[in-house]
Amino acid sequence: MADMHLYPLNMALLIVEAAFYVFVMVGLLHLRHRIGLGVFLAALGVMHFIETYLAAVFYIPLAFGVISPGSVVFFAGKLMMILLLYVKEDAATVRQPIYGLFIGNFLVLFIGLMLRFHETLPVVPGRFADLAFLNEMGWLMVWGTLLLYIDAIVIILLYERLGSWLSRHITLRLFICGAAVLTFDQIGFYAALRTVNDAPGDVFWGGWYAKMGAALFYAVAIGLYVKATSSAARGGATGNGWRPLGDVFNDLTFRERYETLLAHSGRDGLTGALDRGRLEADGSALAARAALSGLIIVDADHFKSVNDRFGHPEGDRVLRDLVRVLQGRLPPATELYRYGGEEFVVLADGVDTDLVTIAEGLRGAVESELQTRDGQPVTISLGLAKAPADGADLATLVTTADRRLYRAKQDGRNRVVAAG
Repeated sequence: MADMHLYPLNMALLIVEAAFYVFVMVGLLHLRHRIGLGVFLAALGVMHFIETYLAAVFYIPLAFGVISPGSVVFFAGKLMMILLLYVKEDAATVRQPIYGLFIGNFLVLFIGLMLRFHETLPVVPGRFADLAFLNEMGWLMVWGTLLLYIDAIVIILLYERLGSWLSRHITLRLFICGAAVLTFDQIGFYAALRTVNDAPGDVFWGGWYAKMGAALFYAVAIGLYVKATSSAARGGATGNGWRPLGDVFNDLTFRERYETLLAHSGRDGLTGALDRGRLEADGSALAARAALSGLIIVDADHFKSVNDRFGHPEGDRVLRDLVRVLQGRLPPATELYRYGGEEFVVLADGVDTDLVTIAEGLRGAVESELQTRDGQPVTISLGLAKAPADGADLATLVTTADRRLYRAKQDGRNRVVAAG
């Protein structure tokens, strides 16, 4: 029986290893636009052999069982990094490491088999090639590679499926995906270990408990990163029924590119904000599923005088800069629409932040960051409407917010009115 004093030390080392792994890998992905995505992909792929080696022979005792850092830290981390790559990029990008790992591991296996036919020389005294170990690792790598290929596809499909229910709960969504797929992987890989190495049952249960902990650790870390970088999680399902595995990446890529095209087709040509048509479509859809928590109408104060004093080109510049400042201060679950002229609407899709806090942040940012050509500050007035207190449909909320915007104008402009 293992010395119980080893448990805290082993656990602490696992946490340090997982933290270092996620720090380095997330850092490489974050810097992909500067150093290239290939750095992240190479670091992801280079770990596979040592993952398999550790999973085959390197085990440590913990309070809840026997585990391998190769499976718990590195393999679980790799799978979650593949999912993060999908969240931050798209299906066309994420299939590169999946196919690369699949083909590369079989290439290693083939070369390993060919090495058995070489005539070798004992160049280093007392050292020889352990072909038995190489054969054992070969079988485990074949099985592990097949499992990784299935795991990577299933975790992305599951992430897509959960989007309909958990689109605003990224950490929970990541954890459920990781826990489900790592459970499947633990069953599959333990079957191979049991067959090849006669691994005891403690290896299965200890590894499963540890992988659930790893799924939670990586989900929290990745969720914090995604939220910190204000990246919208991809939501929604890919269709009615599961896609064939061979077509999944083409299907997902086509859907994402279609949604990108759709998003750009509903934008205002001058400012880049979404246009009124998209406001009506998006607002009605959110209201229909009770996901619209409210809206803000924003109006630029004394905008007519800007056009009168400096001309319409300066007015256009002010509107473009106004949209830039507003979009820079909006939380992820909100969208900005040009309602008409110098009026804009912010739709809030179930955001946790209070609408008044959002509106005051927008007002303060515009006043401090935006000026006319003669150095005068640009200010905005804002009217708020909350759902369901002020209405359950888009038209009612717009009417209420517009009435409060008028109050803000009457009360002296450069202010927020949220009631009355």
